Amino acid sequence: MALNNSHRALGRARTPLLPARRAAAGAGGAAVLGSVLLGTAFTGGAAHANDLALMEDSSSQSTAAEQAPAAETASTSAETSAETLRRGDSGASVEQLQSALNDRGADLPVTGFFGSMTEDAVQDVQSSAGIAVDGVVGPDTRAALEGGSGSVDSGSEATISTTSAPAGSAAVSTASTSTSGNAIVDAARTALGTPYAWGESSLSGMDCSGLVAYAYGQAGIDVPRTSSQQAAAGQSISQSELQPGDLVVWPGHIAIYSGDGKIIDASGSKQQVVEREIWGNPTDFVTYR
Repeated sequence: MALNNSHRALGRARTPLLPARRAAAGAGGAAVLGSVLLGTAFTGGAAHANDLALMEDSSSQSTAAEQAPAAETASTSAETSAETLRRGDSGASVEQLQSALNDRGADLPVTGFFGSMTEDAVQDVQSSAGIAVDGVVGPDTRAALEGGSGSVDSGSEATISTTSAPAGSAAVSTASTSTSGNAIVDAARTALGTPYAWGESSLSGMDCSGLVAYAYGQAGIDVPRTSSQQAAAGQSISQSELQPGDLVVWPGHIAIYSGDGKIIDASGSKQQVVEREIWGNPTDFVTYR
């Protein structure tokens, strides 16, 4: 009798698992299977579940797991489209943001670096929309950008890039680049003779990266503060591609190309801002065009 009772107890343990497995397979998801099995464990019988029943159920879990990558891909895509941007960020997403802000009336050079000017433009949009003015681009700010003319589609960054660059924009971009380059050089020349001062970026004193930050800022272009960051945030080019306003880089030093093989830099050895021939062996040439 004891053996028969044990046999019936074991049989009862397997009975609720079979519909549970079919319910999970029908739902097509491991999460459903898990909840059904958990519910079974507390409704009498799971404590006696044998290994064979659980092994059979694992086939349903495996099927559901194979379906997971598609859901994960969709989730990753959604997270990318809702990327939060703030001051100090750089890259293609920032370029697209700057283009979208320009479509709303801003006048930003599309550098791909999120600096003070981009932050100001973001705050203007936030203020106009009546949302928190923090300069951080999150879901609310993206929604505010969508509400204006030439709006940005937060669900498709590629759309921003495509729609913000009409066929006739190439000539405008080239002219704008030339104007910006000349403005950078003109601003740098106003600093000639300024004393060298490490860590400073004003006409009372500046170091090499301070000169770049000053001249680019006067031309309306945001750049990072240190020479290594300035070199990394721009696009590397060959020396033959240099145009006025581009940057010439040495280890621990940076200068502004002024044209005709010359640079303007805050020289530590000369202790002031000077214009001179490109010297030594630069390691890189960088543009924000």
